[in-house]
Parts: sequence; C-alpha cells; structure tokens
Amino acid sequence: MRSLILAVAQPPVHALDVTANVTRHAAAVRAARARVVVFPELSLTGYDVEAPLIAPDDPRLQPLVDACAATDTIALAGAAIAGPHIATLRIDGEGARVAYRKVYPHGSSEARFRPGPGPEVIEVDGWRLGLAICRDTGVEEHWAATAELGIDAYVAGVAEEPANDVVVAERARRISTTYGVWTAIASCAGPSGPEFPETAGRSGIWAPDGLVAARAGKTVGEIARATLYAEQLARV
Repeated sequence: MRSLILAVAQPPVHALDVTANVTRHAAAVRAARARVVVFPELSLTGYDVEAPLIAPDDPRLQPLVDACAATDTIALAGAAIAGPHIATLRIDGEGARVAYRKVYPHGSSEARFRPGPGPEVIEVDGWRLGLAICRDTGVEEHWAATAELGIDAYVAGVAEEPANDVVVAERARRISTTYGVWTAIASCAGPSGPEFPETAGRSGIWAPDGLVAARAGKTVGEIARATLYAEQLARV
C-alpha cells in the first residue's frame, strides 16, 4: 500500500520579513512530522505587491533547508520570484527550486505578476502532486489541465478573505470528487500584508470521496495532517 503523510500549515506571516518567515516555516516543518508540508500563497514574503523577489539560492532560506534535511521533509512554500511570478518553491535538504508559477494572477494587486506557463506536477515517493496557487483553484480549466497530467493529489497554497473558508472547502471537495484525487489546501491565517489584514485560515485535506481528512481552525500557527492512501484514489 502506498501512503504519504502530508500536512498543511498556516504559520504567522510577517509582510516583507523573509528571515522571520523562514524561521516560522522551519518550526512548522519540524512540528508537522510529515513527508510533505504545504504552505500558503506568498507565505515567505507576505501578500504585498512590493514583495521582494526570492531566488532559490537565497541564503535566507538555509534554516528551512536545514529543517527539511533534519526531518526528511519536502516543503512547498510561497514566494515572489523573478519574472516576476507568484510561485511555489520546493525546498528539501538539498536546497530550493522553483516548482510552479501561478497561472491565473488577478486583480489590481497582482498587476505586477505575470501568468505562469501552465500546470506542473512534482513526484514525491511515487506520488504525483499537481500544484496550484489561490485563484488557480477557482478555475475549472486549471483543475482539468492539471488532472490530465496524471495526479494523485491537487495541492495548493492560498490567501483568502476570512469569509471565504467555505468557498475554499467547496472547491476542494469538487476537485476531489471530480477527479478522484486527494486535495490539500494551505490557507493563510491572520494578517499577510496590506492586501490581507486578515485571512481565512481553515487549511485542510480532503479525501478522493470529498470527505474531510484533516482541517485546521482559523488560528495562526495551526497545522492539519493526514496520511494519504493510494488505495483510496478513485482512479486506482
């Protein structure tokens, strides 16, 4: 039986303070006890149109690299990168690399950022994880294009208004049941820069049948964790 322990984390985010955010990400990785830990959109920089661009070899990421090395974890963290793009960085004990660029930036606050080239999948221990960032999760064409790549889970980081936790949950349920895959969404809690003085929290993991496998509350710092089993995939 293939299984994967995955966690969704919603650490404190200090806008434009990459060093502080890295420290909090590293603490979350050590606390999560998971093979993969997913973080919210722009979690390393805060949600700010002027967010500093982060290169994968930025030395400020080293504490997070060290935490991943110590726990054999892969962290999927949110950052602004050259392009500029809103992106997901894949961070493990060997360093960081760009795993995904947001396909559907939107709104005046994201006028700075360019659309990414398209859906992406990463492989972890035989699991294929399709990646998404916030608005992507509300675009059914993105679900379909990602699923066409052959995925076991649809994994996203988001930053949402406090009232939108219900919207996030409904999207996750629909993705899981439509494609018979696991869905994991890390949703920012607390403030995340001037665009989001408050956010929704309620990060969660949904099984392929649409049922909730794990769900955090609205409190900053909470982590939800679940073991994903391949035998539960509807496409298996």
